[in-house]
Amino acid sequence: MTTTSPTISELIAQERRLTLPHFSYDDAFALGSLLVALARERHAPVAIDIRRGAQQLFHAALPGSSADNDAWIDRKRAVVERYGESSYLVGTRFRAKGTTFEESSRLDPDAYAAHGGSFPIAVEGAGVIGTVTVSGLPQAEDHAMVVEALEQFTATLGN
Repeated sequence: MTTTSPTISELIAQERRLTLPHFSYDDAFALGSLLVALARERHAPVAIDIRRGAQQLFHAALPGSSADNDAWIDRKRAVVERYGESSYLVGTRFRAKGTTFEESSRLDPDAYAAHGGSFPIAVEGAGVIGTVTVSGLPQAEDHAMVVEALEQFTATLGN
């Protein structure tokens, strides 16, 4: 899967388009299962994490993933929790300014990573209530896998 880097406006449009009408425990399982199916189909060595607030609702580690992927998940998720935007959008904004997140955010790179793969779970009328994160592929591909799964998931909700 070769993925090109989306623009800031494309990343913003993805977030607006992928706002959900609701997000339950069952929804977390369905979305996580969809991500696992996509990853297995592609033999992608990823770890997958879905959270609502501080509670982990879903986690899976596929063959080829490692504990390093879990550490990346934590760091990418921290960016979404802090900025309320996808980790890829945050990193892209910094690059568009001619710098990097690591150089200019003033945040600990051991705790935050503005690399693609973590996406806000936003619910209509409530805002960002959680995160869905994939780690194990190049950042554009991690991000694209999450977006693809959310697009398929929202289609099942009639969005």
